Amino acid sequence: MKNRLLWLSVWTLAGCGLSGRADDAPAAAFPLDPEQYHERTCFQTAAPWSSNGNLRSDVAIVYGIDTGLPQRIQTWRDCGYRIHVMTGASWGNYQDYLYARFDGANHEDEAQTERDGKKISHGGDVYYMSPGTNYGKFLCVGVQRALDAGAEAIHLEEPEFWVRAGYSEGFKREWRAYYGEAWQPPHESVDAQWRASKLKYFLYRRALQQVFDYVQDYNRRAGRKVRCYVPTHSLLNYAHWGIVSPESSLGRLGGCDGYIAQVWTGTARTPNLFRGVLRERTFETAFLEYGAMQNLVRATGRTVWYLNDPVEDNPQHDWEDYRVNWESTLVASLFQPEVWQYEVAPWPERVFGGTYPKKGKPEEREPIPPAYATELQTVINALNDMRQSRVEWECGTMGIGVVVSDSLMFQRGAPSPSDPHLSHVYGLALPLLKRGMPVTPVQLENVTAPRYLDSFRLLLLSYHGQKPLGPEVHEPLAAWVRRGGVLVVVDDDSDPCNAVREWWNSNGLKYATPREHLFEQLGLPRSIESFQRVNKGAVCWVREPPAKFAASAAGDTALCEAVKNAATYSRSAWHETNYLLLRRGPYVIAAGLDESVAGEPKKLYGRFVNLFDPEPAVRESVKLVADARFFLLDLDAVKGSAPCVLASACKALPGKSAKGAFALAVEGVANTPAVVLIKAPGSPKSVTLADQPLTSFNYSEKDGLLWVRFANEARPRELTVTW
Repeated sequence: MKNRLLWLSVWTLAGCGLSGRADDAPAAAFPLDPEQYHERTCFQTAAPWSSNGNLRSDVAIVYGIDTGLPQRIQTWRDCGYRIHVMTGASWGNYQDYLYARFDGANHEDEAQTERDGKKISHGGDVYYMSPGTNYGKFLCVGVQRALDAGAEAIHLEEPEFWVRAGYSEGFKREWRAYYGEAWQPPHESVDAQWRASKLKYFLYRRALQQVFDYVQDYNRRAGRKVRCYVPTHSLLNYAHWGIVSPESSLGRLGGCDGYIAQVWTGTARTPNLFRGVLRERTFETAFLEYGAMQNLVRATGRTVWYLNDPVEDNPQHDWEDYRVNWESTLVASLFQPEVWQYEVAPWPERVFGGTYPKKGKPEEREPIPPAYATELQTVINALNDMRQSRVEWECGTMGIGVVVSDSLMFQRGAPSPSDPHLSHVYGLALPLLKRGMPVTPVQLENVTAPRYLDSFRLLLLSYHGQKPLGPEVHEPLAAWVRRGGVLVVVDDDSDPCNAVREWWNSNGLKYATPREHLFEQLGLPRSIESFQRVNKGAVCWVREPPAKFAASAAGDTALCEAVKNAATYSRSAWHETNYLLLRRGPYVIAAGLDESVAGEPKKLYGRFVNLFDPEPAVRESVKLVADARFFLLDLDAVKGSAPCVLASACKALPGKSAKGAFALAVEGVANTPAVVLIKAPGSPKSVTLADQPLTSFNYSEKDGLLWVRFANEARPRELTVTW
């Protein structure tokens, strides 16, 4: 993905052992993958190549910038992977920086520190850092090691500053330098908490810009094009968890090529409130998180990759829990059709080599079930094919967005934190999403980008729990309304952070709230009745705090009624469904919704293969019941009559085929069950793997399909079918 080093045939001579050569290296050359340069899929790992980490994605992101990095890189490069390097932006084994071994200065006082003086640690003296002026320079030393080893991209992971931090001596120094005034304890006033968050936001932007500049200077000197990405949680998750990060502002820094959207079960299962019920809503939360990340880059020319994690950081769940939640997050990510690049797993060794509690017997642990190993590899390989031009939605009303700002992260601490469940966002988004409307978070800081709002017909906006970081965003919003957009403002002006020292009440401006400035840009008085026409568009003002609509079933109904009424002034026909459905080329992405509108489940008819099925049987109908998740291949949408691979639980690339034969090079995670589904012209005469006959196959004359099964090996072998 997320240059042109192809899957070199010489790799088959080098093998994939840690020594760089394997005794059982095959003699036949493995074919090139001509699409690998697109970098469609990747994974991250801190380990050298291993047979249970061999996902055969386009890119291996090697983690860590220590002295052992070049050796780890080489083991993956020898196996044909493109190489990126990732390291932590806010924490790592950076003791040389802490203890004066980098620049002669002790930097322990830059560890993020809580009110009681406790340093915030990721384990031992691996502290979350409050980055000083030399911190970015320190990271550049390790980044140079990656550049020297030939890395094609650098990933600076998770620039995170905890809301509960802000009490270290290093942070106090930065406060004095940034604001030109004495440090204030963040918990003592809303103004101090706001200013602390703005400074945290700035410090990591500064540190990352130092590294971006360093890489760009290297590119100029070396004639290379090494890219820089930031793997980061979504804005929604960081706000929910009480973390400040530069988020959208990174996209405006020189040398930043984009993001990895770190959305997975661990973030998406954070409980939220809907109809007064607090519980996990993994699918819906992931849907909004991925949407927020896509809107960081839309219309900016930058890239976002979507992370999927088949397990999660918490090792105490069972495999069924991991599988169900992974399917939910995976489907949620596929509902963003503008994104076609994926990180298919962080730490694949913990997926295919780890053990987790047995369901009902937590004292016992077990490795990955074979069926799940097959399912995962089938999906991972299908993700290479998601760059599809045909995109068709079949569900509820389209073109609705909920405006969010990076400042969601600024109002999460004492003395007046915003709603603990982030209901000022979920209270606006969930009522619509639960009715089958693919609502998306709209990044306020990006509305100044040309045509950024063109695909939206109706926007919901509240400045409760967030504020615009500058006045420049209001004119594009106002222009969008004048062109025909409908803006639903949900706010009662009661947020105490309206009084912080900011642009709307400084330098001669005297607005009580930033909403008043927006209304002025719209040509409206500072206070209006509930509805006002503005040229071809309209503004509807719902004078309630947005979190109110998450607190009860009545609130859910009231919010939807208000939006439905507003939609009559837009070009949108109001349509509610109890499912989401998207077609991407021959693939059908579908989800049945719980807590939704009444009605019979949607039924699909045709010939489908569910890629979540480890035995990919043909299904002539699919019912979208509540909580159902589907990643379907529509067989009737596959064109052509020549033999081809439709799905495979291994890497399967076409080889040189003689007349009446079909040859593939196949490879996967060692000791996992593989199945390859082939569109076939007839019942095969023979099937061989590495020149040995296979009997584990079956053919359906009715569907013209051939299923071939075998055990994966972490080396390429030739699979040949003859007719």
